[in-house]
Amino acid sequence: MMLRTLHLSNGGAVALHETGAAGSGAAPVLLIHGVGMCAKAWGPQMRALAGGNAHLGGGQAHHVIAADLPGHGASHALPGSPNLPDYVQWAARLIDALALGPVSVVGHSMGALIAAGLAIERPDLVQRAALLNSVHHRSPQARAAVLARAAEIAAGLGNIEAPLARWFGPDQGPMRDMVAQWLRSVSPSGYASAYRAFAQGDTYYAARFGEIRCPLLVLTGADDANSTPEMTLAMAQMAPLGQAVVIKGHRHMVNLTAPDAVNAALNHWLTLNEAKV
Repeated sequence: MMLRTLHLSNGGAVALHETGAAGSGAAPVLLIHGVGMCAKAWGPQMRALAGGNAHLGGGQAHHVIAADLPGHGASHALPGSPNLPDYVQWAARLIDALALGPVSVVGHSMGALIAAGLAIERPDLVQRAALLNSVHHRSPQARAAVLARAAEIAAGLGNIEAPLARWFGPDQGPMRDMVAQWLRSVSPSGYASAYRAFAQGDTYYAARFGEIRCPLLVLTGADDANSTPEMTLAMAQMAPLGQAVVIKGHRHMVNLTAPDAVNAALNHWLTLNEAKV
């Protein structure tokens, strides 16, 4: 795996983890993680999509690129108080700077909101989109809860035990410990900015999924109480080429807790007809 820093047109820098077959003929795959995480969270998907072993869900070899979100890992933060469209513009600048043509973009949680925004606002840059554990039109109660968490994080009062309890079951200790380490190491200001945008981001593009004309995979865990199966089905049904996948027995970090099932779904999605409707 290669690590490098890419400089964007606005002077920002993005830390990238890259692997796989550059120039294979298939669209590169760009992976965008969620709030508080880092590019390393895509480890199982990077190995599989780059052409790993069959038991990892490996299929055709792809050039796979995982980026640290702004203010996460070694990526520069966005200025001011960015909202979701600012993160979408960041991702568009990143794809332009990669100079590899349109990409297949996979996002998890906040990354899924960014991926959806990209597919809507910049379809010229997106060959396919996959949204893992995304949110869509939260209920008033869920919206109030996530906005309250955003305020706590901004005030330096965030507690990592609360999200870990939502994301993992009692038998998933090793993965839980790894994610806890990432949450402890993230920049507090970068985390707060991204979480604020995430908390407010479930409605920005929610009514526009019918504009996503490329193959769209929407996937979640059946036991994810915040990125619910109902949200997943609604998003997939709105898109002309939408497909919903719900993985039983898993929660919010499904790409880590059920990597074989997620990788199989992604590899199937990567074989779908690239033609847009």
